[in-house]
Amino acid sequence: MDERLFFLLNMARHKIFQYADTQCEQRIGITVTQAAALMFIAKHEGCLQKELSAALSLNNSAITGLAVRMERNELIVRKPCSEDGRASRVHLAEAGRDKLPEIFPLIKELNQQLSSDFSDSEIKVVTRFLNKVLDDYS
Repeated sequence: MDERLFFLLNMARHKIFQYADTQCEQRIGITVTQAAALMFIAKHEGCLQKELSAALSLNNSAITGLAVRMERNELIVRKPCSEDGRASRVHLAEAGRDKLPEIFPLIKELNQQLSSDFSDSEIKVVTRFLNKVLDDYS
């Protein structure tokens, strides 16, 4: 069994992301990154685009491209920030809001697939490990 944690985390993240992205596109018609953006915006309606960028760990050019595509597909609406004319606030459009009920069951299914062959105690260890990684490298 391979024990190279960095390699395994990287490969697992890549494979899970590819699988989730394919499922999301086939079943909902959006990318997994767009789904993550919609969920964040739903919880933080009117957030700054840079807040969305930080939440998704995307750089400025990537978030700008994402926002342009999502706006073109009528998933979001960007409005100028009243406090800072250079900044944009992001809002859900009707089509984006309509996608939300489709996203949550897919996420639940993906989580069930990931955990199906493991006991509750094993899942707790994996969860603790992943949260430690997130805490230590934030």
